[in-house]
Amino acid sequence: MFIIQSSTVPVYLIVVSALIFISLATIIFNRMIVVVYTLESSALKAGASINIVLASDLHSTKYGKDQSRLLDAIKNQNPDLVLLTGDIIDEHYRLFPIERAMLFLKGIAALCPVFFVPGNHEFYTRDIANIRQKLKSFGIHTLSDNYERIQIKGSHLLIAGIEDPEKEIYEDPGYSQGEAMEKAFAGLSEIASYKILLAHHPERIESYLKYPFDLVVSGHAHGGQFRIPRIMNGLYAPHQGLFPKYAGGLYAYGRQTHIVSRGLAANILPRYFNNPELVVIKLKDSQKP
Repeated sequence: MFIIQSSTVPVYLIVVSALIFISLATIIFNRMIVVVYTLESSALKAGASINIVLASDLHSTKYGKDQSRLLDAIKNQNPDLVLLTGDIIDEHYRLFPIERAMLFLKGIAALCPVFFVPGNHEFYTRDIANIRQKLKSFGIHTLSDNYERIQIKGSHLLIAGIEDPEKEIYEDPGYSQGEAMEKAFAGLSEIASYKILLAHHPERIESYLKYPFDLVVSGHAHGGQFRIPRIMNGLYAPHQGLFPKYAGGLYAYGRQTHIVSRGLAANILPRYFNNPELVVIKLKDSQKP
């Protein structure tokens, strides 16, 4: 007679295995990646090709000594333009020193034109005026419900930016983002150029699409933190809740395009199948020879 004894895996082995898996996953999915999108437009000069780098939601994360890894990654893209859509600085200075963000901002300012709009966390510092002044001293263009017109490689671009809704609480009690946009962007359709809007909050896209922007770039959602590729684009995002629609990626609305960065923060919450990302937008002339 044979007696088969069932064996069970010791609990400590299950716990250790789970901890190892979580640790490895955290390391793998906290590695920065570069995500590239290619867009075409007839608004560019014939034959033009412009490299745009979009960086968002750094939250003062450290990328090597003096931010060397992040700066090198941007330099390797040969950028003609860098766009920053907020939350580069985190208000928790003890955990995430502001010097890390400043090293990054000062480093990119020397590469090419850089445009910035603040996110909610810049306002949470309660020091937004000094932050704006510091960026200005670096040569970074800080947009505040306005736009600037520049020329790159013979193509005319209009770069606009709107303030974060937190401005109403932390800087101007009478502020209304909707009213500010109506005042700032009236008549944009009369300006011949490729038009880009920097707006931190992606979930407000319907209000942005009322204006003739070719491209809207955002951040804030952190990629939904947890993802399952091809099944779940994100688990949770601020101001969107569970299963956010605008967690990250490219969204098309006819001739208008919305790109949402999954952000660069690797110091707040674990990220799974959701690596911190540096976004590269290759903007090309669509006219055929």
